Amino acid sequence: MVYLEHLNLVVNDIPAAMQFYQAAFPHWRVRGGGEQMWYGKSRQWLHLGDDYQYLTLNDDGEGSNRDLSGHQIGLAHFAFVTDNLAALIERMQQAGHKVAKPGDESGPRRNVYYLDPAGFEVEFVEYRSDIPTQRNVYQ
Repeated sequence: MVYLEHLNLVVNDIPAAMQFYQAAFPHWRVRGGGEQMWYGKSRQWLHLGDDYQYLTLNDDGEGSNRDLSGHQIGLAHFAFVTDNLAALIERMQQAGHKVAKPGDESGPRRNVYYLDPAGFEVEFVEYRSDIPTQRNVYQ
């Protein structure tokens, strides 16, 4: 079996990133962290997650993330599955985060998109069916 264990994100504000992701994943904790040199620049890093999945957050980011409405090479977005999208949206709203893009409201799935403090687009999706042909409708 192969599965995604972690994403390594370069940000410029670890506490802001932590606040965003802990609103989405209240059970996540700091698993570890430290300081290191990365190609001549000192940076703080930490692993935020649970025992199975995590994000590596590094604070040596410079500049801004890619224009998500543009065509530059780079990360477009990443997605997490939730079994209760309404509760996740409520937690995010309580923490001060607004939906960046509403997603699909019909059919066997519902989703929304947020921008994290570093400008990464994060999708959250709730599936209303366990049948793959219903979940993965391509038009």
